[in-house]
Amino acid sequence: MLKWIDTPPVWLMGFLALAFVQATRFPMGLRLGGGWADFAGGLLVGGGVLLIVLAALEFRRHKTTIVPHETPARLITSGVFRRTRNPIYLGDALILAGLILRWEAVLALPLIPIFVWVIEKRFVIPEEDRMRRTFRADFARYCEKTRRWV
Repeated sequence: MLKWIDTPPVWLMGFLALAFVQATRFPMGLRLGGGWADFAGGLLVGGGVLLIVLAALEFRRHKTTIVPHETPARLITSGVFRRTRNPIYLGDALILAGLILRWEAVLALPLIPIFVWVIEKRFVIPEEDRMRRTFRADFARYCEKTRRWV
């Protein structure tokens, strides 16, 4: 049960909840500038959703698992995975950043690097260790030409 609770979407929801509480309960009179923050936030959320959808389509096309705690059957290096090894986690971070901007949750901005750090420690590094053991030289070559985040 804990394995299913300890997933990136649950972490994202927790960080979003913190940002929302800060924006609605403790705004402290701080603002990001209205219109441009809404526009930039919308672009970030849209970009994040798009990255997640494109990555999910690649997982489906290659018929391998998208579940973070499982080892994939195939190494995906095509599509959005040519640009980043972690498009779903990058998409999550973009969604968090975008909603923080849209909500004008100024004091929640530090949550973005904290979220990235948590995701890297809880999911990215263990996943890469499993993939390194499973795909060996292919994964090493992939890591040489594709960055972890961007």
